[in-house]
Amino acid sequence: MARQTFFTNPDNKPSGFSPATRVGGQVFISGQVSVDAQGNVVGEGDAGVQAEQCFKNIEAALTAAGATWDDVTKITCFMLHREDYPAYAAVRLRYFPENGPASSTVFIPGLVRPEYLIEIEATAVLE
Repeated sequence: MARQTFFTNPDNKPSGFSPATRVGGQVFISGQVSVDAQGNVVGEGDAGVQAEQCFKNIEAALTAAGATWDDVTKITCFMLHREDYPAYAAVRLRYFPENGPASSTVFIPGLVRPEYLIEIEATAVLE
C-alpha cells in the first residue's frame, strides 16, 4: 500500500517527518506539541493550555488526512510532570466525553524543547 503524507500548513512544513501519515485505512498522527500555525509556543508553563493546543493540532492533522475525532482509536500522551495530569485529563475529556479511545500517558524527563510540557500522538482508523 502507498503511504500518503499530510501537512496542516503547507507554508510551514516540518523537515524529516509528516504531521499525519496514512496507509490504507490507518492514520498516524505525529506527536503534537503546543505550537500554533506560525510555530509559536502556546501556553508556556501551563499544561492545560498546552494540552488544548496539542489537541487542536491533532484535529488539524486528522482533518488534513480525511479523518475525524470519531476515527481516533488510540492516543498517547508524554508529560513531564505528574501534577499536570489532571489538567491534561480535563482537556482530553472535552474531546472524548464518551467512548474515548485507548489511551496511555507516559511521564518522561524531557521533550525536544524545554518549554514543552506535553506531547500527544494519535492513531485513527478509517472504514
